[in-house]
Amino acid sequence: MNKSDQAMDRAPEDSSSASTAPETIATTSATTQDVPAFGWSAYAERINGRFAMIGFLAVVLTEALSADTFLHWSGLIP
Repeated sequence: MNKSDQAMDRAPEDSSSASTAPETIATTSATTQDVPAFGWSAYAERINGRFAMIGFLAVVLTEALSADTFLHWSGLIP
C-alpha cells in the first residue's frame, strides 16, 4: 500500500476539532493602516476614489483615441 491508499483508509476526523481553530483577526491593508471594512469607512472611500480615477482616465483615453466625445462614442447622444 502506498501513502495515498493509507490516507483513504483512515476514518474521517471528528468535526469537533475544527472548533478549536483560532478566529480570524482583521488586518490592515497593504498600503495604509486602515482596516478593510464595509460601509462608510476611510478604507472604502479610498478604494472608491481609486476606481473613480481609473474610470475617469478610461473616459479621457477613449475620447483621445477615438477623436470623439464619450457620450457620442457610447451612443448616448446622436
